[in-house]
Amino acid sequence: MLSKIAAAAALLFAFPLTSAPAAAHEARAETLPLAQAVHLLSSAAESRDGYQRSSFKHWVDADRDGCSTRAEVLIAESRTKPTIEAGCKIVAGEWFSYYDGVTLTAPGGLDIDHMVPLAEAWDSGAHTWTPARREAYANDLDAQRSLVAVTARSNRSKSDQDPADWQPPLADARCTYAADWVATKLRWQLAVDDREQTALTELAAGCGQESVDYQPAP
Repeated sequence: MLSKIAAAAALLFAFPLTSAPAAAHEARAETLPLAQAVHLLSSAAESRDGYQRSSFKHWVDADRDGCSTRAEVLIAESRTKPTIEAGCKIVAGEWFSYYDGVTLTAPGGLDIDHMVPLAEAWDSGAHTWTPARREAYANDLDAQRSLVAVTARSNRSKSDQDPADWQPPLADARCTYAADWVATKLRWQLAVDDREQTALTELAAGCGQESVDYQPAP
C-alpha cells in the first residue's frame, strides 16, 4: 500500500494540478429522475426582445462530409437503411414521429424539430451567447435529444411554444417529451419561467421512473 501511495505522490509531484489532463475538466454525463432534473433548472423571466431566427445559423455541414444537419438527423433516425442520392439527398427511409405516433417513409413530410425551439432558447438565455454558440446549439448532433424528426404538422403545431402551452398530441409521448425538453435545457444551461416550470413539475409527477440523461454542452 505504501508503495502505491508513494507512486501516486510522485506522479502528483511530476504533474501538478495546474497541468492536469484536459479530460479531467470535461463535463461528465448525468442521469437523473425527471422530477429531480426539473428542480435543477434555473428560473428566470423570459424576453423575446431582439430575436431573429437568422441569429441561429442552421442547417450547416459542420463536419464537411456533404450532409447538412437535417440530413444527418434523417439518416440517424431512419428505422431502415435510408436511400441517399447524390449530394446527400435523402429520398426514402422509415421514420417514426413520436409526437403523434405517425410513421412516414418519405422525408418530405418531416421537419427536424429543435426540441427547445430557437425562439424559446433565445428567451431562456441564448440572447447572451456568441453567434458561434448559437450555431452550435442549432446544429447539435452530439445529443440525441436536441433534434428530432417529426411530422411537419406536429412541429408546426408546437411552433415556439414551451410545455406550458403545448405538449405532444399522443399522450404516451408526453413523459419522453418532458425528459427531452429538460435534458436540452440542462445541457445548454437554459432557464425556465414560472409557468413552464409548473407544467414540467406536473408532467414529472405523472411520469413514474422517467429519467433524464444529459451532458453539458462544451
